[in-house]
Amino acid sequence: MSVELVEVVRSGFRECVHRGSLIVLDPDGEVLVSVGEVHTPIYPRSSNKPLQAVALLRAGFVPRDSAELAIATASHEGEADHVEAVDRLLTGAGFTENDLRCPTDLPGNELARAEVLAAGGTPRSIYMNCSGKHAAMLAACTANGWDTDGYTDSGHPLQQWVTETILELTGDIEDTDLGIDGCGLPIVPVPLFNLARAYSRLATAEAGTPERAVADAVREHPFLISGTGKDDLKLMRAVRGLLCKAGADGIHAGALPDGTSFAFKIDDGHERARLPLTAALLHRLGSGTAAGSATFDSERLAMLSSAPVFGGGVRVGTVRAVPGVF
Repeated sequence: MSVELVEVVRSGFRECVHRGSLIVLDPDGEVLVSVGEVHTPIYPRSSNKPLQAVALLRAGFVPRDSAELAIATASHEGEADHVEAVDRLLTGAGFTENDLRCPTDLPGNELARAEVLAAGGTPRSIYMNCSGKHAAMLAACTANGWDTDGYTDSGHPLQQWVTETILELTGDIEDTDLGIDGCGLPIVPVPLFNLARAYSRLATAEAGTPERAVADAVREHPFLISGTGKDDLKLMRAVRGLLCKAGADGIHAGALPDGTSFAFKIDDGHERARLPLTAALLHRLGSGTAAGSATFDSERLAMLSSAPVFGGGVRVGTVRAVPGVF
């Protein structure tokens, strides 16, 4: 059963709450905090992307640099640097935007979207937030001589490989009924406990392994994997050494360099609950035993832990973690 994780307080009154489930593990995988249904499989959505990227590296995807690997894990905003990175990956692998099988979209970033519309532009596959992952999947298919036309199908050799890899990284999962993500690719269900454990594995992996390569690329390029004003960018700038990745519908997972890890799901899928909850959790970890494993900007985390609620252009409330939840 889920619990209250985040509350919205307006003008001194508790207006509403966001319920969900959350797990925090120490570097040895022992439970520090466990509330709600942490052993029930969920669809992690884009929080699975770093795990999918590990599978692509194991399958023969060879990014030319860490930026190409980062964009393969991205939920980008379609800003100029994002589009350039995806196009570079496609071109280097011998493909064009026309080979992508993700839906068309406009950039998620408001300014980038306005610039496209002002220039008479229309939705394109390369603007879609998952286009980097799709481009990397095309490159992995080429490395193995696999057909690229059906690379999004669950029965395709690439998707079977991705599923097997995620199951191996997360471990001990019995329910493997695949869903279909927003970009059209199969999505593997994972319990929050297992998702946190997998992120710990990536963050603490030995140098030279696919797991470590993915973790390092995400930590090196937080803007490429998210975008201007996005939660992951703000959090990884506030905690140097943090590996984290947001997923649609109120999902977040991450790990510190020492292996301390977390994962949560907001039941109603409201995105506003993610940032203050994660920031408050990291602020708490930064004041405890995990402080030596990363560089915490306590002041910035404190600010991020209290998202403003406005009324008439004036701050009248806040969105914050429920006191005592961890």
